[in-house]
Amino acid sequence: MFGLDAYAQPVIEFVRAHENWAAPIVFALAFAESLVFLSLLIPAWAALVGIGALIGMTGIDFWSIWVAGAVGAALGDWISYWIGRTFKSSIAGLWPLSRHPGLLPRGEMFIRRWGVAAIFIGRFFGPLRASVPVVAGILNMAWWPFQLANFASAFVWAAVLLAPGTLGLKFLTGG
Repeated sequence: MFGLDAYAQPVIEFVRAHENWAAPIVFALAFAESLVFLSLLIPAWAALVGIGALIGMTGIDFWSIWVAGAVGAALGDWISYWIGRTFKSSIAGLWPLSRHPGLLPRGEMFIRRWGVAAIFIGRFFGPLRASVPVVAGILNMAWWPFQLANFASAFVWAAVLLAPGTLGLKFLTGG
């Protein structure tokens, strides 16, 4: 896994200097944070929180960044679900999942306990965020309930990461 400082700060600085790139970068970071293989390698949440703080300090539009983050996260989970549904448990032997043998069984236990609510809840917990969508696919969770929980949780998750910096800085500066 890359160190947070190895890329988070340069990404935040790039967005500060090139505000028009904020939405595509947030989309890509949220996608990477939610896609089964990339989420284990790239802890994008630190950069997303930092970009949220930039929104409060600059003229970057919150709404477009929020939608970009939510859609990126939902697409990452959607593809993870498709991977699980298509390749089933054979993906457990692929790197980097092979280096985390307990990840898929924990995701399965979580889904068996919480059902479709696991999709929503799992979005907010690092290792579960990587495993729950793919396990939902492996278990053939119904497509519509998965997608409803996926998109709803993605919009809430993106707001949770982006809004505190946005709202906090506006509150502190009287804006």
